[in-house]
Amino acid sequence: MSTFIPLNGSTAPKPAGAGPVRRTAAVAALAALALAATACSSSGGDPLGGGASTSAAGGAGTSAAPAPGGTVVVGSANFPENVLLGSIYAQALRAKGVKVEEKFNIGSREVLYGQLQSGSLSVLPEYNGALLAYLGGKSADPTAAAVNAELTKTLPASLGILESSPAEDKDTLSISQESADKLGLKTIADLAAKAGEFTIGGPPEFKSRQEQPLKDVYGLTFKEWKSTGETTANAVKDGSIQVGNVFSTDPKITQLKLVPLADPKNLFGAQNVTPLVNKAKVDATTTGALNAVSAKLDTAGLLALMKKVAVDKEDPSAVAKDWLKSSGLS
Repeated sequence: MSTFIPLNGSTAPKPAGAGPVRRTAAVAALAALALAATACSSSGGDPLGGGASTSAAGGAGTSAAPAPGGTVVVGSANFPENVLLGSIYAQALRAKGVKVEEKFNIGSREVLYGQLQSGSLSVLPEYNGALLAYLGGKSADPTAAAVNAELTKTLPASLGILESSPAEDKDTLSISQESADKLGLKTIADLAAKAGEFTIGGPPEFKSRQEQPLKDVYGLTFKEWKSTGETTANAVKDGSIQVGNVFSTDPKITQLKLVPLADPKNLFGAQNVTPLVNKAKVDATTTGALNAVSAKLDTAGLLALMKKVAVDKEDPSAVAKDWLKSSGLS
């Protein structure tokens, strides 16, 4: 299988320290990839979703005809964060004079991946760890560079990844700002001295998936585990739990002033936002524009953008436009 090398030849960045958990429909194979993805986010994002596909305005099944020659078709999955990322990609390309067609809110990865293979779509915002798991690949090393190396070996010859951004939508262990300040907690490793006094919460499957890895990797044994589901962030804030499994781009992190603890041992693995492309449908201008977006987008920035979309109810295209302008990309 061929490897798609970014035009500037640079390597993908290593993942940021913090990360989240996702829906129960997450691809089971991802458990083998650093045990990521077990919770649910109020942002509506589901980078690990691999269930039955659904179609919405902007796209349909894999029988859609490819776009006219020269047009780059940017697609997205049917959750707010991915739509926002698709809009950022589309507008960044237009700013470079590329003819773009948008097909957002299409559905699940099965539909999206098939359309990209057929040429109906040219570009998708993807999440490298989740994509590798979907394709049945594994990486013993959870860093972005290693995951991307496996991806380039696993993808079919017609598809490729461009440069990953530092932005990740992944599992975190988050605490309240009060706890962080009072106890001086900055990393998951810092919890070792306090875990025996703390209650930890997350989605129903969180304990079964993460209790042993947290013991093995960080030596953590918590006083109690609670199933808190979508109320996890609120439970951290109100003190009913002290540590919560929250996605890194969940706007409640900002709303409730939570602190995602850094993950220096990469327990949760890479989930970097990464452009996935049909290589026959992109050129140097397209590649350069998308790599420039990746270079500017980090987790804190994506979290701030998602607050505008999910909490403030701003239009994703307007949020994307403002971010591109402020980043010098339009």
